[in-house]
Amino acid sequence: MVMNHMINYVLDRVVPHASLVMLAFAWPTLTFIKSCERVYYHFFAESMDHKVVVITGASSGIGEQIAYEYAKKKANLVLVARRDHRLHGISENARLLGAPDVLIMAADVVKEDDCKRFINETINYFGRVDHLVNTTSLGHTFYFEEANDTSVFPVLMDINFWGNVYPTYAALPYLRRTRGRIVVNAAVENWLPLPRMSLYSAAKAALVNFYETLRLELNGDVGITIATHGWIGAEMTHGKFMLEEGADMQWKEEREVEASGSPVEEFAKLIVSAAVQGDANVKFPKWYDVFLLYRVFAPDILTWSFHLLLSPQGTRATSFIGTGKPVSESPSPPRQTYTSSPRIELVE
Repeated sequence: MVMNHMINYVLDRVVPHASLVMLAFAWPTLTFIKSCERVYYHFFAESMDHKVVVITGASSGIGEQIAYEYAKKKANLVLVARRDHRLHGISENARLLGAPDVLIMAADVVKEDDCKRFINETINYFGRVDHLVNTTSLGHTFYFEEANDTSVFPVLMDINFWGNVYPTYAALPYLRRTRGRIVVNAAVENWLPLPRMSLYSAAKAALVNFYETLRLELNGDVGITIATHGWIGAEMTHGKFMLEEGADMQWKEEREVEASGSPVEEFAKLIVSAAVQGDANVKFPKWYDVFLLYRVFAPDILTWSFHLLLSPQGTRATSFIGTGKPVSESPSPPRQTYTSSPRIELVE
């Protein structure tokens, strides 16, 4: 026991400093190797011509834009959403952009049987799966202590975690056959703590750790690209980090963010480009990585910074939607009054 304590005591003081020194010397070489890889894969990227791509959450937002990017690369598409009526127009647009064939399916990705069904139908129709793109995601904007309806907790975990795991489990045997790729829609909240996103952050952290572990288990037989995006629902105003409309985003799917415009389209292009080039990670925007250094080496500074930047003028601007509390209690102007917690319903 004493020996273990002494070993850990020494390692705690030696390993961090030695690692930083080694990293400082290795960084130029690692950067050069990575640059060479990017140049190589730029010219020898995977051809998606007539390959089969399954996209979940494809009815709008990032899922829709990813479908268009794959269509431009002449891939066959399988578009999956809970309601398929929105997919008809998207499938036509994809065909016009170059997709040879588009299959649309109504399915709920939090149901394992639905996932097995749309993967089996894909195999029966196309005979293969090359890429699986999971874009399903659901966020929230309430403080954890204000949620008195705990029925919303498993819903968030189901959509953000199991809604990715179940399609992956169903598709994995077929992805092995083609040495295909899984694309994951993650978020910077998986490691960057942000108030009013506690459950969402926990689900995304579980998601990223699952796929990082799965990547090791697959040992290169199936590639995994983790796409991490920043906080879309915020803006910088007068030097303060303000939340849009006092957090009236309420329950809002990330894929329901407006599909047109630079952020979503640019992120979709980056995701597909990274997938065909075999990249393990893609980030948008990249400057969020700076916070990771503070998270590891100076966590107190990061915490103090958020306390200063968030909740301007010391007031809480909280969305009470989904917490079981009337909106009239909210400091922001009420829009509707709920006497009980509304159901969370995905709109696709």
